[in-house]
Amino acid sequence: MIPIIKPTMDGAEAEAARRVILSGWVTQGPEVAAFETEFAAFTGAPHAAAVSNCTTALHLALLAAGVKPGDEVVTVSHSYIATANSVAYCGAIPVFVDIDPATYNIDPTLIEHAFSAKTSAILVVHQMGLPCDMAAVVDIAKARGLPLIEDAACASGSEIFWNGQWEKVGKVHGDVACFSFHPRKIMSTGDGGMLTTKHADWAARFKLLRQHGMSVPDTVRHGSAQVIFETHPVLGYNYRMTDIQAAVGREQLKRLPGIVARRRALAARYAELLGEAPWLGLVREPSYARTNWQSFCVRLPNSADQRTVMQAMLDAGVSTRRGIMCAHREDVYASQPLRMSLPESEAAQDHAIVLPLYPQMTDEDQQKVASTLIEATRSKSRAQDSNPGIRGEIWWRPRIGASLIESER
Repeated sequence: MIPIIKPTMDGAEAEAARRVILSGWVTQGPEVAAFETEFAAFTGAPHAAAVSNCTTALHLALLAAGVKPGDEVVTVSHSYIATANSVAYCGAIPVFVDIDPATYNIDPTLIEHAFSAKTSAILVVHQMGLPCDMAAVVDIAKARGLPLIEDAACASGSEIFWNGQWEKVGKVHGDVACFSFHPRKIMSTGDGGMLTTKHADWAARFKLLRQHGMSVPDTVRHGSAQVIFETHPVLGYNYRMTDIQAAVGREQLKRLPGIVARRRALAARYAELLGEAPWLGLVREPSYARTNWQSFCVRLPNSADQRTVMQAMLDAGVSTRRGIMCAHREDVYASQPLRMSLPESEAAQDHAIVLPLYPQMTDEDQQKVASTLIEATRSKSRAQDSNPGIRGEIWWRPRIGASLIESER
């Protein structure tokens, strides 16, 4: 079976975990502090704070942004449900905006239509590692005086062309960026998360709230020659990262540039292999973005049944995943009125699949994935489609040896 992803780890991560275990300090401590410093340096951010996962990172980011019960946060439905849930944890309401079908990211032209007097923040997602149009969204946020939060769960190592140069996602281009180190991501600590921010006071608040609001960090208390009694002046949470996780994360961070380079090469190979199937839609990498290819997403012909195609591939020994979920279709949000229709989000969930992609893949693995997909969809090609799709459906084809470009309809 060809899996959807494999973590890239070996003895270096095992030895890092062993070292921390034998040190006697296994929870949040010096390894976490070192990981924060190194991750901030990698992204170019002034401040970083490690937490237990990206969901807790998003929750803390929204709290620091001042989101409170009854507020509204403009975001996308087309994302893992944690994005919407983090808004609900604050007692606020996620207001969903549709996506651009070319990138699977928020459509900046629709954001203004989602605003109300209750809007207190914008939460964008760099879906599947592909950065969204931050320049457009930053302009909107500044014009409205709204904090801008980046759900960068999938985007470690991705880049944005900013002020004439390439910069890492997380530098930060909004107010705070939130990362995930879940095993489905391209660097992993087993689970874990990180916030990067340009605001020193926000970073201090993250570190206060992640440890039950305790006034004195463990590193300070354990290093003090005087007895210190901590206090808990605010309601906090147990959102800490362990030192075992952080030690693994430090090794993963060393690997990250190589992992990204390998994934980009694999994505280019997929584009070449799928070039003979003009009925398949491929994501375009915009001129302003360099994705880490955390996922390789393919749009199926509308007449192809998603589940049938996925089952055919599974039967052939190839794992896939359906298109990114839509939170507004889940029971927990289904009763919430929509401010706008979300046809592109729904179409992406219903007609896209994610292919296996990980650095250990061989050329033979990719050939098997591509040939299986082509065979499973050949009879349902776009030329036979009776359903032209809904608003602005776009099919993308690769130009071999270059970025992906739009083809003729």
